Amino acid sequence: MTTISVTARRGLAAVFLTAAAAMVAACGSSGGNKAATGSSAPPSASQGTGGANGTGTPSSGSSAAPSTTPSGHGQPMLTACATSALAVTIPANQGGGAAGSTYVPIDFTNTSGRACEIYGFPGVSFVTARGGSQIGAAAARNTSYPSVNTMLASHATAHAWLQVAQAGNYPPSNCRQVTAGWLKVYPPGNTVATYVNRSFPACSSQKVNLLSVMPVRSGAGVEGKVP
Repeated sequence: MTTISVTARRGLAAVFLTAAAAMVAACGSSGGNKAATGSSAPPSASQGTGGANGTGTPSSGSSAAPSTTPSGHGQPMLTACATSALAVTIPANQGGGAAGSTYVPIDFTNTSGRACEIYGFPGVSFVTARGGSQIGAAAARNTSYPSVNTMLASHATAHAWLQVAQAGNYPPSNCRQVTAGWLKVYPPGNTVATYVNRSFPACSSQKVNLLSVMPVRSGAGVEGKVP
């Protein structure tokens, strides 16, 4: 029978313990590599492209609150000024004549209790009466000036200049001159018209266009200042 001393037994135990530790370390290293190559964690918020849809905004499934969209003048988005919210007038003390034409401002005053926005060109034509038939051709748009967003606070006024060529400058056979006592005006962005009582010599022929209108600008129309 072989007898192993206490010192020898302690030496063998140390050898076994060292070998076991080496095996455990090897197994742990192999398992970690496999897990890393077999999975792909989703990126954190700082690693993403700015949002769930990659555009910097929440996706359609998000419950994020909507933002306020500014209009062209830096104010919150406003509704267009409806015809029913506007008083449309042609001031008698403004306007003038030049190069065979008369220029008159059409003023749009916001009579509602809240701000609204007006943009672009009004529609203008001569008519026989309030609610009557159109006389001649409707106003052409003078695109020499750009359209701009105009905010109308409650009781504020904007204007658009109307050029009216002299009917007498055209041959009678082409013009077929009559007197128009009313203007039919569609405020910009509206399909409902209003009427202004103002008399002009007009051409009843659709072939002669006496009217030309400029885009709306803020403030009441002032003689000598266009648009």
